[in-house]
Parts: sequence; structure tokens; C-alpha cells
Amino acid sequence: MDRRGLLAGAAGVLATTALGVTAPGATARAAAPPGGGGGGAGGGAGGRGGRAVVPEFRGMWVATVTNVDWPSQAGLTAARQREQLLTLLDSAVAQRLNAVILQVRPAADALWPSPLEPWSQWLTGRQGTDPGWDPLGTAVAEAHERGLELHAWFNPYRVATHDDRERLAASHPVRRNPEWAVEYGGRLYYNPGLPEVRTFVQDAMLDAVARYPVDAVHWDDYFYPYPEAGAYFDDDAAYELHGAGFASRADWRRYNVDLLVSEMAARLPGVRPGVRFGISPFAVWRNGDRDPLGSATRAGLGTYDDLYADTRKWVKEGWIDYVAPQCYWHIGHPQADYRVLVPWWAQTVAGTGVDLYIGEALYRCVSGSPTPAWRDPAELSRHLSLARQHAEVRGHSYFSAKQVAADPIGAMARVVTDHYPTAVPPR
Repeated sequence: MDRRGLLAGAAGVLATTALGVTAPGATARAAAPPGGGGGGAGGGAGGRGGRAVVPEFRGMWVATVTNVDWPSQAGLTAARQREQLLTLLDSAVAQRLNAVILQVRPAADALWPSPLEPWSQWLTGRQGTDPGWDPLGTAVAEAHERGLELHAWFNPYRVATHDDRERLAASHPVRRNPEWAVEYGGRLYYNPGLPEVRTFVQDAMLDAVARYPVDAVHWDDYFYPYPEAGAYFDDDAAYELHGAGFASRADWRRYNVDLLVSEMAARLPGVRPGVRFGISPFAVWRNGDRDPLGSATRAGLGTYDDLYADTRKWVKEGWIDYVAPQCYWHIGHPQADYRVLVPWWAQTVAGTGVDLYIGEALYRCVSGSPTPAWRDPAELSRHLSLARQHAEVRGHSYFSAKQVAADPIGAMARVVTDHYPTAVPPR
């Protein structure tokens, strides 16, 4: 099953493309709003010199939406949920990783006692029901005890993996503000074109940052939703109200997402100094035949045109501390070759002060894969060997925790043997 099937519309999912492939130091940030000038490659480099001694990043994603990785199912006892979480943390240590990216706001909900959004349904089976413990607080403490960083993974705009507003908890913000949500492709999303929504989702995420000593705020690849055939994202009213002065709706949408990123970057240091800000986008910004600055790929979509996410700009402006592109294709893929994308991203981050961590598709490494490369336990090890040819690559992250623990064909073990001879501390 591909990542989209695994997540069923979850954070970090890769949309089906024409490829037949489905594409998971605050001092560096510039506070200037998008379109405000300045920044650029040089602006992101300020305050980030001499990082040669920084240990490489070795991370894994822990997806909670639809119980992909954890908890194994909704409705388990608090003790059993905690036990499973600690087992995953221990597996990260066993594989000599040093960071865990835990999905704590999978769908406008929370894995901590948030005053703004309800408890996640993936804990108890019913949105808004107290699970009887504090998963995020426990995860931060237990990760740190094991020498692991804990990156809090938030999905900014997804409200629900269905479009039935009556199924939302009675206290849900969308029940109180129905105009905030848009139905699209059988799901519900917050409308990125509404300034009040943009402020609210930041507030919801920053509540967790204020409460817990998380090491980073992490966003996945969902901004405006992936295109769905025959579906229309109805933001007409918001565009009419706020879109004046833009050449196109696409430009306005990109501006909305740019604001979300730049505003979050500016607010984070005031809430928790030193917390980092990272994003793991779909790995293709634009194809080279569409934009000379793009990659030499022929992907069926790109973040700039299809998700209205100008990921390259965020790097160049220094709004984020790290980028972890989901390079979920094998070496030699005819339309999106891993050995093409990694150099493109290395060139993109060069001189910006933004760290580059490559997202790796461990979930594809199964004996039943239709692609021979993914049936080879050495494929991911070759990825790391290739990436090490580029000094800008400072680490890797693996999707996802379930595969890190189970390692069905030994691909993770091969990575550890070939590239992780000893444990390294987190940053």
C-alpha cells in the first residue's frame, strides 16, 4: 500500500501523480512578511555559521492519524498507549536514531490537553474524549530521557478525514465557526484564505510549544489540499474579500501560505526561544520544463503550482530552520530520480543557513513491492551514500516508525550497519 493509502489523507501524504508514484536555530529566521523584500539566500544565513561539528540528523516520523503508527488502534487503555509509545522510542534508540517527529495535531485536534481544540479521536475513538493521560508531555519527557529530540508534528489546515461536520466534537472550532471550513474531496479543511483562521491555527500549535520543551515545530506537506479530480476548493468568498491586488487566485493562495510560514517563524522565538521550525514538503517544487529554477524531473505535480506552497522561497528567505523533502523515489526513477532531487535540494539550501534532511521512504522497502529497487535491502543505504556526496545534506528521516521497528526486509538494519556505526547525540 502506498503512503496515501497508509495515511488515508493524513499529514505527510503524497498525492497520486502522473508518475504512477505517490508522493511525509531560530536565529536564522527572517521576520519579514512575504513579498516584503530582503531575506533572500543571504538573509537566511545570518547567525548560522560553522556547523561542521553538529551531529547528523537521524529521525523517524510517528504518524498518529488513522492510527498508522501509534496508537495501534483507538480506544486502548492509557497504560497500553504509553507502553506502545515507549516501545517506539526504544526502537529509535536501538536503530541509533536521535530524533522522533511525533504527529500531535493530525486533524485540527490535539494529543495534549489543548484549550483550543478537542482531544484527538485517534486516542479514544471519539473526538473530544479525554484519554486519561498527556501523550505529548509524556513523549517529550521520555524522548529526552533517551537522548532523543522530540519534534512536534502539526498539520496546519486539515480539519477531518471526512466531510460530516456533525461528527466533529461539539466544542470543535468549526462547529462554532462553520464559515472557517471548506469541504473538498470528501474531507474538511480550514480555509487558508481567512486571516482569522491563519491566526487561530498558529495559536493552536503555539499552545503546545508554550507548554512543553519540544525541540522543533514540524509541518508536513499539506497546505492547500492535493488536487482531487472533479473537486472544487470553494474559497470564492474569501478571495473576493481578501484577494484584491493579486494577479491570480494562485498568487493569492501562495501569499496566504507564505504568511502562515513567515508569521509562525516570527512568533516562535517569543514563545520558546531556541525551538526550531522545520517543514517536510513533497520533494518536487517545480519541474524544470516549467521553470528553469526547478528540478530535472517530470512529476505530475509540484508544490508551487498544486499546493500553493512555495517551498523554495521559504528556504531562500530563511523562514525555516530545516527542510526535509520527501524524496520517496528510488535511484533511477525515470520521472523523479532520487539522484536528481537530492542535488537540487542541496543547491537550493546552499548558503541559506537552512539545514537539509532527506525524507526516506522506508515504508516502500517491502518484499512485495512491484518495484525491484524497493525489494533490495540495500536501496536506502545507497541513498545515504549518494546524499553524502553533498555537504549540505545534514541527515535523514525515515517514514515511518512502524517500519523502523519491524524492518520487514532489513533495509533499516543495512542503513545502520553501513552508515550508523555508533550512536550520535541530538543537535
